[in-house]
Amino acid sequence: MSEVNFGSGSFSPGQNRRGVAQAPSFFDAADRLSSGEELPQGARGDGVLLTADGGRYTGTLFGARAHGEGELVFTTGMMGYQESLTDPSFAGQVLTFTYPLIGNYGVHNGASESNSVWPRGVVVRHAMSQPDHRFSIGTVDELLRSHGVPGIENIDTRAITRRVRELGTVLCVFGPVEDEALLKAKLKNLTSPELEDLVDDVSINEAVILNPGALDDLNRPLPRLGALDCGIKYNILRNLCEHFEVVWCPPETPFSVLRDEYQIDALFCSNGPGDPAHPGKATQARATLAKAVRDRMPVMGICLGHQLMGLASGLQTYKMRYGHRGANQPVVDLVTGSVSITSQNHGFAVADPDAGMLAAHPSGACSPPGENMHGAEVQVRYVNANDRTVEGLDLVGHPSFTVQFHPEACPGPHDAAPLFGRFRSIVDEHLGGAV
Repeated sequence: MSEVNFGSGSFSPGQNRRGVAQAPSFFDAADRLSSGEELPQGARGDGVLLTADGGRYTGTLFGARAHGEGELVFTTGMMGYQESLTDPSFAGQVLTFTYPLIGNYGVHNGASESNSVWPRGVVVRHAMSQPDHRFSIGTVDELLRSHGVPGIENIDTRAITRRVRELGTVLCVFGPVEDEALLKAKLKNLTSPELEDLVDDVSINEAVILNPGALDDLNRPLPRLGALDCGIKYNILRNLCEHFEVVWCPPETPFSVLRDEYQIDALFCSNGPGDPAHPGKATQARATLAKAVRDRMPVMGICLGHQLMGLASGLQTYKMRYGHRGANQPVVDLVTGSVSITSQNHGFAVADPDAGMLAAHPSGACSPPGENMHGAEVQVRYVNANDRTVEGLDLVGHPSFTVQFHPEACPGPHDAAPLFGRFRSIVDEHLGGAV
């Protein structure tokens, strides 16, 4: 996903942190629009979107000159389209925005969640061609063109969303209407992106310390955290750098390397795309999580990291009918009774130990029954208020927990943001011998 580059990109979460003399920087997806490079010519003209169940929708092409293909999903956020387009969790998917106006405030420097645009196609009702914001550096069309991603607009996104909600996510293709015969043939042979090792596609290739030498307000070294990157969002790294000295690591990094070579005090596992039970780098990250728990190290997981911990705990994961994608998901804390409005982006869930697989996809896709790899008892801490699906786990007697939702949500909501502080408190107690 990212190469280690000093001073070459606009994303540097360790910059200007107390005690940090030199922080590495990384490319932001929007950097291409401010680089002065000429953009490739974009797609124009009539387009058609075809779904594997026989659906046909017409619209107008924009973005890159290419065919879009993947799993058709939708997100309900009314803003934050740049963050969604650059969220690695959307790798392999064709992303439909339910909000009808996308791009009205343009594209901004520093607002991306990675160095690329990850959906394999974008579907909107209307892509704004003239953004209205003083900090805008380009349009959504230009952002897609700069990353080779096709889009289709003037399409009935309401009908698509209703279809996916009622019958479940489905494979799709789209492109020029004159290519319809070719698109049909491509759709017939299209396979699910969940069969691919999407985590390998989106994760960093080498470990790097983001804020070396970071100190707290009393000039004490921050605890060192290993952050397993399964498709991590930039704003997660920003939040982690506020509380820890962060070692950004590939997902396949063995626990022994993290503990002995990097001498981490705690472990974090990120969000990411695809099936958590895929026998690729996600499975390697799962093994690292299990070993950290067995070693009684503090562990936190978000989204895919939560699902991997569920698998490591002997629970099954399964494909949801249409998942949770948007910034308005209510989550209940079963311990305190409080409700938080959260941002989420996932198509798989951890099965409830008692209620089983809730809101499951008609395909019945799920992981096989597994064994507890770390020996700790797990307790469901959070559930979705709408469908009661599992939204978080506590590991009983261990300094570890996971959440399915995104505490770092940017542009928001921010109800769950204190969870990073909760984890830091757990780490401090553990290092002080209280856990």
